[in-house]
Amino acid sequence: MSSTSQRLLVFAGSYAEAEDNGVYVYAFDEESGTLHLTDSVAGLKNPTFLNVDAGRNLLYAIAETVNDAGQKVGEAAAFAIEPAKGAIKLLNREITVDSTTCHIQRDAESRFLTVTSYHGGMIGLFSIQDDGTIGQKLDVKQHEGRSLHPERQDRPHPHSSFYSPDGRFLLVSDLGLDRIVTYKLDAADQKLVYQSEVALHPGAGPRHLTFHPNGKFVFVINEVDSTVTSFTYDNETGQLHELETVSTLPIGFDGDNSCAEITISADGSYLYGSNRGHDSIVVFAVSASGQLSLLQHISVEGGHPRHFALTPNGRYLLAANRDSDNIVTFRVDSTSGELTFTGNRIEVSKPVCVVPVYLTI
Repeated sequence: MSSTSQRLLVFAGSYAEAEDNGVYVYAFDEESGTLHLTDSVAGLKNPTFLNVDAGRNLLYAIAETVNDAGQKVGEAAAFAIEPAKGAIKLLNREITVDSTTCHIQRDAESRFLTVTSYHGGMIGLFSIQDDGTIGQKLDVKQHEGRSLHPERQDRPHPHSSFYSPDGRFLLVSDLGLDRIVTYKLDAADQKLVYQSEVALHPGAGPRHLTFHPNGKFVFVINEVDSTVTSFTYDNETGQLHELETVSTLPIGFDGDNSCAEITISADGSYLYGSNRGHDSIVVFAVSASGQLSLLQHISVEGGHPRHFALTPNGRYLLAANRDSDNIVTFRVDSTSGELTFTGNRIEVSKPVCVVPVYLTI
C-alpha cells in the first residue's frame, strides 16, 4: 500500500466534564513532528482511555456516568472514524460495569472489549457487534485481597488488561494485589476463565505491561515503587516467570514519584517508561535474554506524564502530560533508542491517553 493512501492520526482522551470536549483528533506531520487539531468531541465525562481499531476505522473510549440509582458506573462509547476528515462520529454508548473504569482493550480479532475498573476491583468482558458498536456484557471478574501499602493496596486495584499476541490470554495487572492475573479467553462461551497468576514483590503496584515483539518476554511498570519487572512468557500456558526488577529513577533521586505507561520499540531493542514526579521518560536497552540496561532519562517538558506512545514507524514519541495540559513530541534515534525534544508541544486539557495510528484514506 502506498504511503500516499495512509494518514497518521493521533487520538487523545482526557479528564473532562461531559459538557466539555474530552476526545480529540489530530493530524500528525511526520516531517515537522507537529500536531494539528482536526476534531474534538464533548458529551462524555472523563473519556480518559482509548482504543483504536485501525482496520475498521473505529474508536472506543471509556467514560463514566451514573445509573438509575445515582451510583457512579463505567461507560464505553464507540465512534466511527472518518480518516480523510480527521473526524469521529458517535455510534453508540453503553453502561459497562458497576464502578468507574480506567482502561479499555480490544482483542486482535475485534470480537471483544475488556474494561478495567481500578476503584471497583473488576474486569468486564463485552461483545463487539458486526457493525463495530458495543454489544452486551458477557462476563465480569471480581478480584479480592490486598497487599503491603496501607493506602494504595488496601483492596484490589486492577489497572489494565492486555491480550497476549495470539489473543488466547488476557493479562490483568492488579496494583492493589501486587499480582498479574492471567485469564484464558474462552471465545466460544464468551467468558474469561482464570488461568494463573504471578506475584510481584510487595509494594510494587503493577500498572501497565507490554509484550516483547518476539512474544517471549513481558515487561510490567510498577506504579507504587517506580520499577520495571521483566518476565519470560510461556505462550502455551500464559505463565509468567520473573527475570529481574530495575528502578525507573536516576540514582540519588529522593522525591515523590509514581510510574504510569510502558511501551517497547517495534524491533524489541528499546523499552520506555514514564515517571510522574521526576516527570521523565526512562529509556532502557533490551538484551536478547530480556535484561534491561539504562540508557537515558529525559524531561517530558511538562508535569505528570500519564501516558505516551510511539508513532507506528517508531520515529516519534508523544507524551501526554496531564498536569501541564500538554502533549509533547520527541524524536526517537533509531540507532540508539534515545529521545530528543523536538520543541513541539500542543495545549490540551488534562490529557490521559494518546494513540497514534495510520489510517487508510
